[in-house]
Amino acid sequence: MAGSLNRAQLIGHLGADPEIRRTQDGRPIANIRLATSETWRDRNSGERREKTEWHTVVIFNEALAKIAEQYLRKGSKVMVEGQIATRKWQDNNGQDRYSTEIVLQGFNAHLLLLDRAEGSGYRAGGEGPGDYGFDGERASGTTSNSRTQSGSQGGGSFSRDMDDDIPF
Repeated sequence: MAGSLNRAQLIGHLGADPEIRRTQDGRPIANIRLATSETWRDRNSGERREKTEWHTVVIFNEALAKIAEQYLRKGSKVMVEGQIATRKWQDNNGQDRYSTEIVLQGFNAHLLLLDRAEGSGYRAGGEGPGDYGFDGERASGTTSNSRTQSGSQGGGSFSRDMDDDIPF
């Protein structure tokens, strides 16, 4: 056996605003509840059915926790990728309890915002600035349309019209 892999990738909607806690040295830790749903049509009745699963996601990665704190709200659609972890704890009666969570920490954690609130600066769908994801004008909270008549973009991005003569 060559090794093992512990990865979970989920796409869903937040059931509530992120819960942000801070460590003693001020670093944020975000907890989010993510709903994933599947729908199907019942063979017997023809009715549409839906099953929703709820997942607890804990974000220890400082940069991702700050993004969650600033941009995520109840109903936001996100994709998360992290590790599955089961934690053992005791309730008030001394009973052992177990919680299974998706943990985002370190460099292998991913959080992708799949919908965009006006002025947030994070987009999905490949129409972002240069399709690479960051544009200082949008990230500063402005909502103006930076695309000009010729199809180029403002904010220092490159033009999609490559008119120059490149010899190769």
